[in-house]
Amino acid sequence: MFRQFQNIETAFRHVRLFSFVLIAACMAITCFAIVESYKMVSETQRRIYILANGKALEAFSAERKDNIPVEARDHIRMFHYYFFSLDPDDKVIATNIGKALYLADASAKKQYDDLTESGYYGGIISGNISQKVEPDSITINLNTMPYYFRYYGKQRIIRPTAVLDRILITEGYLRNVDRSDANPHGFLIERWRIIDNRDLEVKSR
Repeated sequence: MFRQFQNIETAFRHVRLFSFVLIAACMAITCFAIVESYKMVSETQRRIYILANGKALEAFSAERKDNIPVEARDHIRMFHYYFFSLDPDDKVIATNIGKALYLADASAKKQYDDLTESGYYGGIISGNISQKVEPDSITINLNTMPYYFRYYGKQRIIRPTAVLDRILITEGYLRNVDRSDANPHGFLIERWRIIDNRDLEVKSR
């Protein structure tokens, strides 16, 4: 009879041990499933689908620090494009300059005011002149904040009788600001100035 009780107690211990092992295994599987589900949801949320010309394109989100050089260069490039891409139309000039001034501080506004006072924009309209800018390279020092940059490009001025090419070198600093529709990269150009704007070549039309 005592042996029978010992067998029952041994069997109970085995069942209890098996139950503990089973519960632990279930908890481990549950935790693993939760972690993997969280990873999958996070990865899915990082994916963005963009519709372009009837096609769904997949894009991936990334941390800002991973894209600072790319975003900074594009911010500088777009500022110079808007500031120097002009046509003999006061509305085009006002629109482009307005977009440029959202990307920079008062140093750009001062440059614009000086050009306005000198009759520069009036001369573009009265002389039927178009002006374009072609970037060459942009160097940025990301080691210190605000970021120092230097822009190298070529300014092309198209007149009715000639095409004038000028070298364009500017410098300034970038600091972080909040993103907006008018400033999607979240940078602001400070202490911007033109270093060199010499004539390179004149071609007759």
